[in-house]
Amino acid sequence: MVSTTAAGTALAISAATPASETASGYAALTFTEIGQIEKLGSLGATYAKVEFQPLKGPKQKHKGSADYGSLQPSLAYDESDAGQTLLRTAAADETSKLYSFMVTYPTGAKRYFQGRVFGAPENVDGADSIVMQNPTVEINTKVVNGT
Repeated sequence: MVSTTAAGTALAISAATPASETASGYAALTFTEIGQIEKLGSLGATYAKVEFQPLKGPKQKHKGSADYGSLQPSLAYDESDAGQTLLRTAAADETSKLYSFMVTYPTGAKRYFQGRVFGAPENVDGADSIVMQNPTVEINTKVVNGT
């Protein structure tokens, strides 16, 4: 396996829902790239650990419910960026609508999922800093691998 840097990774958003939660279902959507992203964060599911310790015998451990994770991208605020505008629209959406997302790695590999944006606060750190935005995207579906 060949490793790669994260440089060149892109995040895109769509207000549409795929016909199926497959790579081809997501690929049929029109995505708008979100510009000025500095970092994305972790992507992928984790599972709750369910344990039972009988009085006699070894502890039993099972996979519990899945948490598909969340992204907390850090991006330089840009009012003219169409992707950022759609991201802010998703953050302000009070209907709990799912938005579709696509992460594209430098190798061309893609990751698709649906999520809700739980806010997109702006961060004004100081005179010698860039005005940033730090949204939280809670992932609500399995992450689908695509190429």
